[in-house]
Amino acid sequence: MVFVPAFLDPQHLLVFLREVARASAWLVLITLLFLPLERLFAIRPRKFFRRSLTQDLSYYFINALVPGLLLATPLYFVALGAHYVVPWRVQTAIAAWPLWERVAVGFVVGEIGFYWGHRWCHQIPFLWRFHSIHHSAEEVYYLVSARAHPLDNVFIRLSGLIPACILGVASPLTPTGSIVPVLIILVTTTWGFFIHSNLRVRLGPFEWLLATPAFHHWHHTHSDHKDHNYASMLPVMDWVFGTFYLPAKWPAAYGTETPVAPGLVDQLLDPMMPPAKQLAEQRSSVS
Repeated sequence: MVFVPAFLDPQHLLVFLREVARASAWLVLITLLFLPLERLFAIRPRKFFRRSLTQDLSYYFINALVPGLLLATPLYFVALGAHYVVPWRVQTAIAAWPLWERVAVGFVVGEIGFYWGHRWCHQIPFLWRFHSIHHSAEEVYYLVSARAHPLDNVFIRLSGLIPACILGVASPLTPTGSIVPVLIILVTTTWGFFIHSNLRVRLGPFEWLLATPAFHHWHHTHSDHKDHNYASMLPVMDWVFGTFYLPAKWPAAYGTETPVAPGLVDQLLDPMMPPAKQLAEQRSSVS
C-alpha cells in the first residue's frame, strides 16, 4: 500500500479547493459591493491598489481557510463538557426553543463574549502581540476586517462562541445547534467588512443599536481614544462596560505605536517568539 499524505488525498484536495472557490466568490461579492461605495462615499479618498493590498488579500484567504479548522475541536469539547455540567432540565428547556430564539439569544450572549475577548486582546500583552497586526493598518477600508493573525481570529471567535455553547443555544453536538455558531460567525464576519469600510455612513440615533464605520473607526484611531468601541455589532456593550465613544467627527489618524514586522511571514511568526527575542527584533526594525 502506498502512503499518501492527507493534503494530497483527492478528497481533501477537493474540499480545500471548494473552500478556496467559496472564499474567492465571497471576495468578489464584497468587492463588487464595497469598492464602488467607497469610491462614492469615502471618508478619505484612497487608491485601492496600494502596497498593503497583497498582504490584506493574503490575510483574507488565510482567515477564510484556517480558523474554521482550528475552531471545530475546542467547540466540540466545550459543548461536550457543558452537556455533563449544565443541568439536564436547562438543556431540555433550551432545546425546545425555536431556532430563531436560540439564534437571537446566542447572538447576544456571543456578542458579550466577543466584547470581552476583544477587550482582553488589548489589555493582555501576550494577546496584544497577535492583535496588534490588525491595528497596524494606517488606512481603514473593508479588507482591513480580514487583516488579522489567524490565532487572534480564533481566540476572539472562541470568546464569543464558548458562552453560547455552554448555555446550549449553540452546540455542535446537535444538528440544529450546529447552525447557530455558523450563523453567528457569518453575520459578524459580514458586518465586520461594513464597520471597517471607508464609508461616510452614520445612522443617527440608531448608532446606539448597530455598529457603524464611524463607531469602529474610533477603535482603530491612533489617539487617546483607541481603547474604546470593542463591540462587533451592538454598541450598547461598550455603553454598559464604559468604553463607548462616538463623537460627530472622524478620527484623524489610524494605526498603532507597537512595531509590527513589514513582511507577512514575520507577522505570522513574531507573536509566537519568546518575548525577549520579539522585543529585540522590534527594536532592530525601529532602528
